[in-house]
Amino acid sequence: MNWLIHELRLIARSRLSLATLALLLALSALAVWSGLHESARQRQTIARLAPLQAQDAAAVTARYADSPDAGNPAYYAFHSTWDPPSATAFLAMGLRDVAPQALRVRALGLQAQLYEGETFNPELALPGRFDFAFVLIYLAPLFVIALLHDLVSGERQSGRLRLLLSLPEGGRLWRRRALLRYALLLAALALPVLAGLVLSGATPLSAGVVLAVIASYLAFWAGLSLGVARRGWRSVANATALMGAWVLLTLVLPALANVALTRALPVHQGVDLMLAQRQAVHGAWEVPREQTMQRFMAGHPQFKHTAPLPAGFHWKWYFAFHQLGDDSVAQQVAEYRAGLLARQAWTERLGWLLPGVGAQTVLHRAADTDLQAQLAFQDRTAAFHAEVRHFFYPYLFNERRFGAADFARLPRFSAPAHAPVSWSAQLWMLLALGGAIAAWGLWGMGRLKVND
Repeated sequence: MNWLIHELRLIARSRLSLATLALLLALSALAVWSGLHESARQRQTIARLAPLQAQDAAAVTARYADSPDAGNPAYYAFHSTWDPPSATAFLAMGLRDVAPQALRVRALGLQAQLYEGETFNPELALPGRFDFAFVLIYLAPLFVIALLHDLVSGERQSGRLRLLLSLPEGGRLWRRRALLRYALLLAALALPVLAGLVLSGATPLSAGVVLAVIASYLAFWAGLSLGVARRGWRSVANATALMGAWVLLTLVLPALANVALTRALPVHQGVDLMLAQRQAVHGAWEVPREQTMQRFMAGHPQFKHTAPLPAGFHWKWYFAFHQLGDDSVAQQVAEYRAGLLARQAWTERLGWLLPGVGAQTVLHRAADTDLQAQLAFQDRTAAFHAEVRHFFYPYLFNERRFGAADFARLPRFSAPAHAPVSWSAQLWMLLALGGAIAAWGLWGMGRLKVND
């Protein structure tokens, strides 16, 4: 262990190395704290919904305690749905920054309500959130470069390289130095994360997946830095080459791939579905009522014996054309979701070649803040909305009275369960890529020669 103590002393004497490790540890801790704070804020927001929902329901119940039909209760009764953050969401907020975490739905058309949360200012979402995923993907490689770019060239410029290479265990020396710096960088990132995982109550499997992502991504950049460091260039040239690789792999290529995916797989915004559904609903006022009811009964034959519509307005006609509004955009909804999933699939394939994309994909999946999590919440909201509609429809179309006892039987929403964390193929590919590049870099360190 004498070599370890000696190497630690060398690092301790380098102000740059100490400052690099301390800054990375501080940024990692700050990102974890920020993520935990945001997750707690979202949980508190969701918790405040329950008493507000109870007050709203009590007001509607008191106003329509004995209604001659279910039209007014169905129209005015809002029902809350929510999507609480997972135990690992603090690591990567993902789509939770722009997607609604709670919705209030009525028995009216679903699509107009489902995508109202997308009407946010895009400029506010453009900078993104400072979370651990940002620190790992974009900042951690810079710290790896700072510690490893001059591992060999620094000794050459100081005149000690020939002496070190002449030692009997010269090759092992460079590997030890590289592995020690890698271990210190890994500790600076992993220790705050482990503390956050313990505080949030994450499972050991989740912790294992997150640590595997951190270790493999750092291994890639460490191996790449070692491969450049042994080329015999000066420290400035090494740093310049590695910074160019960082810009290319984390900024340029992912951006170009995103543009290519956007053009190859065009997908409309959810707001477009909302507008199309609302246009169909507003246009229904000009359609003959009998035609609307016939189209509705074609999909709901159990109500075909409903009484004819009276001369004036009737709630069952109103709710019928809201249902037809949803039906009119069903194909667009299916195409919208298929397009999003296709983009996600190609993004995962891109992660096989670009480690930053791969690490971000796995981290968002582990945090349950990716597209799959957003669609799961939408599916649970749509299923609950269907329960609400099917609860009110017998009252509306059979023209039954609706009283206080009926309010008590209204469906209750339950939040969707978070998808279990697993060792996905994407993670195995990231581990293989990081391990291969790290092995290549260490192999090169063992083959340094005096003339290098």
